[in-house]
Amino acid sequence: MALEVNDSNFDEVVIKSELPVLVDFWAEWCGPCRMIAPIVEDLSKEYAGKLVVTKCDVDNSPGVAARFGIRNIPTVLFFKEGKVSDKQVGAVPKTNFVNKVNALIQ
Repeated sequence: MALEVNDSNFDEVVIKSELPVLVDFWAEWCGPCRMIAPIVEDLSKEYAGKLVVTKCDVDNSPGVAARFGIRNIPTVLFFKEGKVSDKQVGAVPKTNFVNKVNALIQ
């Protein structure tokens, strides 16, 4: 299950994580965000113990969204050692995410 992150816990959960982290920036009203939500949940189960999977509602956490320049959603950022290492914007097939995750956890 993906963890919810927000303006107050983002650094603790994402930046300080010892594992690589996937952050799905989304909003309730966003159709493409709902399209990739099952993919994000699948990844959280398939990569348990290797990857921290999180979701950040941009409407409830405008500070984090602004900090990382999120202008379009869904945007998925991939963090390694506290830094953004990759990015995916828009709804894409699961294989796109799997390829990025596999590169991240190498």
